[in-house]
Amino acid sequence: MESTENLIASTIQSLNTDKFASNLNRWLWALVKHDNTTILAYFQDQTPLLLMTDGITPDVHRHMKTVYLSGAYLLDPFYEVHRSQNAAGMYRIWDIAPDQFVRNQYFIEYYRRTTMIDEIGFVVRLSAQMSIHVCLGRDVRSNQRFSKRDQATALKVFPIIEAFVCSHYTNLQFGSHPGDESVTERMVRLVAQTYGIKLTGRQADVALLVLQGHSSNSIGLRLGVSPQTVKVFRKQLYKRCEVSSQAELFRLMLPILSSQSEPLSLKKVYDQKVL
Repeated sequence: MESTENLIASTIQSLNTDKFASNLNRWLWALVKHDNTTILAYFQDQTPLLLMTDGITPDVHRHMKTVYLSGAYLLDPFYEVHRSQNAAGMYRIWDIAPDQFVRNQYFIEYYRRTTMIDEIGFVVRLSAQMSIHVCLGRDVRSNQRFSKRDQATALKVFPIIEAFVCSHYTNLQFGSHPGDESVTERMVRLVAQTYGIKLTGRQADVALLVLQGHSSNSIGLRLGVSPQTVKVFRKQLYKRCEVSSQAELFRLMLPILSSQSEPLSLKKVYDQKVL
């Protein structure tokens, strides 16, 4: 087995080449054993860019382009870390997921089908509008979650990963300046155009949080209102959309979420090819 010193040297030598992502992954695997890797660039209000995938279990990335990048990413806990402009660092999905994540339709209809069991994400901010996420996953292949030691190791090497990513992807750019609309403002407009349903901004806020997997208590804390008030908003939302469950709301809104993204134009990207 190649030493970690040689692996990190190879990673340094491959900066600004098409071998960087795979060499970075090899070094990380020597430090923290994982089953799959995903590197994504997130942009404010635009479609994420898939920079690299690696893994043996086919279901992990099977619907990455057709479902996740088509709009489901808006419900992903890691995207919320980006959108909320949380600090750069190492995040574990079970620490950032909403309190009812495993009960929401995004988890049931997409995430669970990836066979993922655990995920660690290194979030590197290139600017206020862009972040690179290097995500290491455990799936049914190992059938194990990351240990506390794994997490401690990942946290320890984050500054090195941040330096690598900032250097390699320094010329990555989003296609246009951020629009004037937020995700929920665009949701209000598209729901009206598509279904003739007029939502208030607060109803759209509640809809997005429900779809992300937040309970009424969690939504209340985020919006600064009581859980009872959230239940009133939720009842009004369901009535206006003529749905009676989160599953029905998810199926109604998924085409709307899929319409939120805009194409990207890139000045320079080394890892556009999915490995």
